[in-house]
Amino acid sequence: MKTAPALATALALSAATVLTAAVPASSAPFAAPASSASSAAPASSAGADQLEPYRRQPLAWSACQEPQLAAAGAECASLTVPLDYREPRGRTLSLAVSRIRSADPAKRRGVLQTNPGGPGDRGLDMPVALREQLAPGTAAAYDIVGMDPRGVGAGGPDCGLTRGTWLRSAGSGRAGFEQAWRLAKADADACWNKYPDLLPHLTTRNTARDVDVLRAALGEQRTSFFGQSYGAMLGAVYAQLFPQRVDRLVLDSALDPARYGMGAFQDMAGANERALDDFAAWAAPQDGAYHLGATPAAVRATVEQLARRAEAAPIAVDGFRLDGALLPVLLAVCLSDDRDGALCADVLRQLLDAADGRPVQAGPALHQLLTMLLAPGPEAGAGLSSTLGILCDDVAMPRSAPWYRDAVERSRAAEPVFGPVYNAPVPCAAWRSAPLEPPVEVRNAVPALQLHATGDTHATYRGALALHSRLPGSRLVTVPGRVHTLYLNAYSPCANAAVDAYLSTGALPDADTAC
Repeated sequence: MKTAPALATALALSAATVLTAAVPASSAPFAAPASSASSAAPASSAGADQLEPYRRQPLAWSACQEPQLAAAGAECASLTVPLDYREPRGRTLSLAVSRIRSADPAKRRGVLQTNPGGPGDRGLDMPVALREQLAPGTAAAYDIVGMDPRGVGAGGPDCGLTRGTWLRSAGSGRAGFEQAWRLAKADADACWNKYPDLLPHLTTRNTARDVDVLRAALGEQRTSFFGQSYGAMLGAVYAQLFPQRVDRLVLDSALDPARYGMGAFQDMAGANERALDDFAAWAAPQDGAYHLGATPAAVRATVEQLARRAEAAPIAVDGFRLDGALLPVLLAVCLSDDRDGALCADVLRQLLDAADGRPVQAGPALHQLLTMLLAPGPEAGAGLSSTLGILCDDVAMPRSAPWYRDAVERSRAAEPVFGPVYNAPVPCAAWRSAPLEPPVEVRNAVPALQLHATGDTHATYRGALALHSRLPGSRLVTVPGRVHTLYLNAYSPCANAAVDAYLSTGALPDADTAC
C-alpha cells in the first residue's frame, strides 16, 4: 500500500505536505516597459509587452541541494514571475524550478514540464520520478522540468494550521456539523489574517501563466507537459490559455475543470461508496482471515457500524484517538487503490479490535495513516495552507451553513459513510473574497493523451468523459480498476506504453483505447 502518496492525494483533494523550496514574494519588481496584454496574461497599460522581461530572464542553473535531485544530476534555479499578472510592475514571486537534461542531446526534442497534482503539491522533484518511469528512449528526448507552483514552499502561505486535512465527516447530528463549520471557518480566518495580499493570486490560471513564462525563459517556442490529478487539470487549462505553445500533452487522471470545487467533492462521495461496495465484495470471501463479514452486505454493515462507534467514542489505538469525523477519511485513503485490499482489511480488523478494547499493535500502514491524519507535523500544515490558498481563490463555493447542512442530509441515504465527508463545510465557505477571475472554461482541440481509471475515487471517470468531450483533439485511454493516477503508479503496462509511444513519436492512438 503506497500510503504516503495515496494520503497526499486524498487529503489535498488531495492536500499534500510541502517541503520548502520556493523564495518569498519580493517587493522589487522587474523593470519593464509599459504594455498591452493578452487575455492569458493581462497587463494594466498600453505599449510593449510588460511580461517580456520575465520571458527573457536568464535562469541561473546550479546543482540542486536536495539529495534526491542531486543524486539524479538535476539542476535548480529560480524563476521570477509577477504576483499579479494585471500589474507586472508590482510585487514578484520567485519559484523554484528543476531540470534533468536530456541524456542524449542529439535526440533531444525539447522540454517536458510536469506537475504532480494537489493543488498544493510540491513539484520540484517530479522530474526524478518521471525519468525513472519513462522508457529510456523517451526520457532522452526531453529536458524534464519541475516547478514548485506559486503558493507552495517557502514563498507560500503557512497559516499555522495543525491538522493534516480539512476533510472531516459532519457526523450524524447537529454537534458534528457545527464543529465542522467552526473548524472550516477557523482555517479560513487563520489564512486570511496572515496573507490577505498573497492569497487572491494563488490561482490555477496564474500558475498556467507561470508555466508559460518558464517555457519562454527556457528559450522554447513550445513545451510538452505531463500532469497528473490536479496537475492534469492545470495542463488542460494551460492548453486553453496557450494552445499555440503546446507540443505534447499528457493528462493523467485529470479533474474535470467544470466540476472543480464543491462539485468535485460531491462526486467523490459516490465514488468512495462504490469503492466500499467493491471492497466489501472482495472481503466477504476472506471472512475467515479478517472476520469483517461473510457477505458484501455484512462487510458494509461492519464498516458503517465502526464509523458510528467511533463517533460515539473515539477509538484508542497506537497512542492516538480516532473519532468518527476522521475515520471515514482514513477509509477513503484505504479504498483509493484496489491493489490494497488486504492491507485495508487488516487496517479495519485492527480498528475493530481496538474498538472492542483488545490490545492492538498497529501495523505500519495503520500507523502511517494515523500519524498523517492526527500528528502530521508542520510541513503538512503548510501544505494544507497552500491547498486552501489555491482552491478557495480558484472557485467560489457556497457560503451559508444551511446549504452544507442540507447537502449533508440529502446525501445520507445513498452515501451513508462518505456523504457527510464530501458535503461537509469547507474553509472556502468562509473565504473573505471572491476569485479575482472566473475559472477557465476548457474547450479546445489541442491534441492530448488522456488516461483514466474507471474506478478513480478522487477524479471520477464520469468527469474524465466530460472533459474528453470538450477536448475533441484528445484520445482517452481507459483502464478498468480503482486507482488515482496511473503512469507513476505503474498500474497498467498498456497505459504506460501509450504514454511512452506518444511522447516518443507524437502520434496519438487512432481512436480511444481500453486497456
